[in-house]
Amino acid sequence: MDPLLRSELIRYGEMAQSCYDAFDYDPFSYYFGGCRFPRRAFLDSLHLTRHGYDVTRYLYATANIRLPNFFTKSRWPNLWSPKANWIGYVAVSDDETSRVLGRRDIAIAWRGTVTRLEWLADLMNYLKPVDGKKIPSRDPRVKVQSGFVDLYTEKDDSCHFCKYSAREQVKRLTEKYDGAGEEVSITITGHSLGSALATLSAYDIAETGLNLPAPICVFSFSGPRVGNVRFKERLDFLGVKVLRVVNVHDIVPRCPGFLFNEDVPRVLTKLAEGLPWCYSHVGVELELDHKSSPFLKPTSDLVSAHNLEAHLHLLDGSVSFLFFSCFVSYNTSYNVNIYSIII
Repeated sequence: MDPLLRSELIRYGEMAQSCYDAFDYDPFSYYFGGCRFPRRAFLDSLHLTRHGYDVTRYLYATANIRLPNFFTKSRWPNLWSPKANWIGYVAVSDDETSRVLGRRDIAIAWRGTVTRLEWLADLMNYLKPVDGKKIPSRDPRVKVQSGFVDLYTEKDDSCHFCKYSAREQVKRLTEKYDGAGEEVSITITGHSLGSALATLSAYDIAETGLNLPAPICVFSFSGPRVGNVRFKERLDFLGVKVLRVVNVHDIVPRCPGFLFNEDVPRVLTKLAEGLPWCYSHVGVELELDHKSSPFLKPTSDLVSAHNLEAHLHLLDGSVSFLFFSCFVSYNTSYNVNIYSIII
């Protein structure tokens, strides 16, 4: 693998992993369901200051949606917020890193699910038009999985942390840099359910548009399918670059859309296009195989195959089963673009 691409994948993979490392899983903690660290000390607490970013905002979502296994519930009646969960953060490259990159990079990291796969049962296997959930779309045929768009757009006016939806929180910050007079790029990352939010937010930012021509790139780890084939085609048309890193033994990237997906012959896909369960993956896929690593114990455990740290281990130099071609990275060091890397 190209060493520059490898370093970028690991950098943004560690940003996604930091969402797990910082999440408060203690049901007896006052901050259960929140972040364990203050925003200004976030990267320093996780030893990630070497990446050269500053966290500018935390992201929250209301738990009052149909994904109960994704959200946590405290055993205490009084806590920091009974209606919100911390789901990620926005970080901006500092001046030194921006000089190296040749632009100001806005990185968005979404939290996913690290230990459980029960959230898959929460996925209602039907699609809904994005323009029906406050996401403007120039193509009414663009549809996404209903639970993902609910998580991204729902809000609760009675809660301080989710008074604005996750979508509104992201948009308010990106618009802040829209007219700053400097070249910017937007890089979005996430694992599992977080990768679905990364793909959806990239589409939203690209579709609604910024005044500056900011390249948008998504590094997705173990992500499920998000939308239909029109969603994929619209992302391609908008120029959003998506690289999906998956383990061949992981079941999450295979759903939703078990019956009708991008692997079905195009003729059948065309006939089933109007069905509410016809999905398609987006971008370019990079396949890994944890069984090829001499440093990992053989296991058939589904959660282990989905583990983000195992993915990062495979990317970081072990012998892996890889397929990859024709991906453009807009955020590589020293302002270099990577074209048509063949492994």
